[in-house]
Amino acid sequence: MKPFKFAQEVRREGSKVTWPSSRETLTGSIMVVIITIFAAVFFLIVDQIFSFGLDKLIGLAG
Repeated sequence: MKPFKFAQEVRREGSKVTWPSSRETLTGSIMVVIITIFAAVFFLIVDQIFSFGLDKLIGLAG
């Protein structure tokens, strides 16, 4: 009997959830992709700067 009651309560709570519209979901997804691309480019540039600096530092020592 308890699993049936639990399922009813889950269904009741699920109906209270405010689900995003398809436009909000699409907008959010596009923003995530754009921010991810910017972060990847940023870290690529930072990595290249550190790599260049480290190569120069090792070149001075060797």
